[in-house]
Amino acid sequence: MGAKILIGSQWGDEGKGKIIDVLTQDIDWVVRYQGGNNAGHTVEIGDEQYILHLIPSGILRTGTKCVIGHGMVVDPLALKDEMRDLESRGIELGGRLLISDRAHLVMPYHRMLDAGNESQLADGEKIGTTKRGIGPTYADKVSRTGLRVCDMLDPEFEKMLRRRIVSSNKRLRVMGAESMDAERIVSDILEVSEYLKPFIADTIALLNRAMRAGDKILFEGAQGTMLDIDYGSYPFVTSSSSTAGGAATGTGVPPHRIEAVLGVLKAYTTRVGEGPMPTELDDEMGEMLRSEGGEYGATTGRPRRCGWFDAVVARYSAEVNGIDSWALTKLDVLDNVETIKICTAYEVDGERLETVPANARILEKCVPVYEEMDGWQTSISEVSTFEELPAKTKAYIARLEELTGVEAGLLSVGPRRSSTIIMKDCPFTS
Repeated sequence: MGAKILIGSQWGDEGKGKIIDVLTQDIDWVVRYQGGNNAGHTVEIGDEQYILHLIPSGILRTGTKCVIGHGMVVDPLALKDEMRDLESRGIELGGRLLISDRAHLVMPYHRMLDAGNESQLADGEKIGTTKRGIGPTYADKVSRTGLRVCDMLDPEFEKMLRRRIVSSNKRLRVMGAESMDAERIVSDILEVSEYLKPFIADTIALLNRAMRAGDKILFEGAQGTMLDIDYGSYPFVTSSSSTAGGAATGTGVPPHRIEAVLGVLKAYTTRVGEGPMPTELDDEMGEMLRSEGGEYGATTGRPRRCGWFDAVVARYSAEVNGIDSWALTKLDVLDNVETIKICTAYEVDGERLETVPANARILEKCVPVYEEMDGWQTSISEVSTFEELPAKTKAYIARLEELTGVEAGLLSVGPRRSSTIIMKDCPFTS
C-alpha cells in the first residue's frame, strides 16, 4: 500500500474515523487534508471513546505519524485543547503529530464573524454552519488576508494579528455585534503559539520524502462529497474540497502518486445542518435510525437527519471521486427493519433524474424513486465473516454494489475495531 485516500461519500458522518482506525494498523502516515474543527471523528477502542476534530484518527495507533495538512484551517486554541486531552489519556504526540506551516489559522474573530454572518441570513437561506469560523477563515485565505501557521514563527506575528483584530472589529460593529477584546486575544494566541511551535513543519517535504522511501500513507477526508464546496449541494456545503481531489491540493502530494480511493458509505443516509436531502424520513423510521445509529453530531451534538440509502448520491460520489471500493458502515442499524427501501433515482416535475442536479432548489424538489427489499431481522453485530451474514444482508449489499458500480471492501457491523469484516479483495488492506 502506497498513498491512498479515504473520503466520505454522502453528507459526512459516515463513520470514517472508525474505518481509518481499522486501516491504520499497518500505516506509516495518516494525513488530514481539508476542513477544520467543524468535523468530528468518533473512534471506540475497548471501553474508551475518542472524539477527534483536528487531529487525524491515526494518532490512536502507536507508531503512526499524523499530519495536519495545509488544506486545513486550524483553530490553535481548539487544537491545543484536543492535544492536551489526548496526552492526558496516555497518547504520545511528540514526534508523531506534525502541523503544516502553510495551513491557515482560525482566529477568535473568525468565529464571531461566522456567527454574525449566519444570523443575518433569512430563514431558508441559513447554511447550518457550526459557527467554528471555518467559512470566514477560508474566505480570508482566498482573499489573501489570512494568517498561516508559519506566521506564528514570524517576529512580526503580534503586529499582524493586531491589525486583523482591528479590521474584524470594524466588520463586527457593522453587523451590530460587540467588539472583541484585542488584548485577551493577543495574549491567548501568543501563548498557544509557543505550545504549538515544536509541532510545526514543512510537511510537503516530509510527505514526499516519505513516499520516495516507500512509506504507506493514508489521506483522511473530513465531511463528505455532498458537502464539497464544488460538488456538494451548494450553498449548503462546507468551505473546502472534501472530495478526493482535495488530497493533492491540500497536502502537496502529486495526484499521480495516489493509488486508490476508498469511499465510506452508511447503509442508510444522514446529514447535519440545512439543505436538501431527498430521502429524509420525518417519521418513526427516521427516529429509529437516529436512535439505533446514535445519530448525533460529534462536533455539535445536533441530531442528524436520517433517511433511506440514496444510490443517486452514492453513484455521483463514485464518479466524482473515482472510488475503487466501498466501506459500508452501520449495517447493524438495519437489523430490525422489516422492509428496507433504496432510492434508485429521482423524479422532479415529471422528469426522471439519475444523477444529482447542480441546483439545490431542484434537489429540494426531487422525489425519491424507491425499490424495496426484505430486511434480515436478526442481529449481525457479532458476525465476523462475510459468509456468516444472513442471505438477505448479502442481497442488500449486492444490490447497493450493483446500483453504484463499486464493490464493498469493508463492512462495519458495530462501532468497535473488531466489528469489521474485511473482504478478500479489499485494495486497502494489502
